Amino acid sequence: MIDDNLRASRLTADQRPDLQLSFEFFPPKTDAMEERFWDSINRLAPLSPRFVSVTYGAGGSTRERTLRMVRRITTDTGVPAAAHLTCVGATRDEVDEVVRGYRDAGVNRIVALRGDPPEGVGQPFTPHPDGYQNAADLVAGIRRIGDFDISVAAYPEKHPQSADWDADIDNLKRKIDAGADRAITQMFFSNADFLRYLERARKAGITAPIVPGIQPIHSFRQISGFAARCGASIPHWLAERFDGLDEDPETHALMASAVAAEQVTELLDEGITEFHFYTLNRSNLVLALARLLGRRP
Repeated sequence: MIDDNLRASRLTADQRPDLQLSFEFFPPKTDAMEERFWDSINRLAPLSPRFVSVTYGAGGSTRERTLRMVRRITTDTGVPAAAHLTCVGATRDEVDEVVRGYRDAGVNRIVALRGDPPEGVGQPFTPHPDGYQNAADLVAGIRRIGDFDISVAAYPEKHPQSADWDADIDNLKRKIDAGADRAITQMFFSNADFLRYLERARKAGITAPIVPGIQPIHSFRQISGFAARCGASIPHWLAERFDGLDEDPETHALMASAVAAEQVTELLDEGITEFHFYTLNRSNLVLALARLLGRRP
């Protein structure tokens, strides 16, 4: 029998180790989407997240919207905001201009990513001849411009374009050594994959925090399609749980809650104290997960 006294998820909030939460949003494209965006931000802000991040479209296609949202989050909510930044299809001078724009706007947190080409996720990456060559190069460039808090990406199931595990972990180490403060993982649904990845990184001498990126499944069909494109696997047991629920939104929502709750409580019991949630600009399920972790407004 599992002793509840040994499980962090069974302790009261005041008994648990201090948790760090962060939330990721994408820039809304329509007025209706923007209304939901701000409603979600305002509902999650009282949870005192470490930061709220706003993504950056393929090829930098949402640069201006990202900056506008990040600036407003900072001024209107008081919550630290992080802007995503990629180096796809841009020169060093162009990227540096964006970084200085963030700095001048009072944004001192950046999620630095190599980024996906405009052709889409999974397509080959070709650096701009006058641009940053990869994410580690980008991190070093950001460090030269200012004292930013920098997060980078990590891949519990290995980046699809990494030759092998050694190459993948070496790439993460280069990003950390270039000046990144932490790594945030791509979504995953098998906690064993994350824990094995963490062990690999520690054995390679990487001591920086590696934060699990948690993706609540608002739509299994949508998430499974995206997972296939970005190299994240859907375990058979997970697919079975959602099988036949496409036309049953109520049961689908309950199953999504159960799956996400199981994932975060298992990680908490394994000693994980930092979580990054991919919100898809929705707040209800993330609010419930935060409460499960002991964080309340």
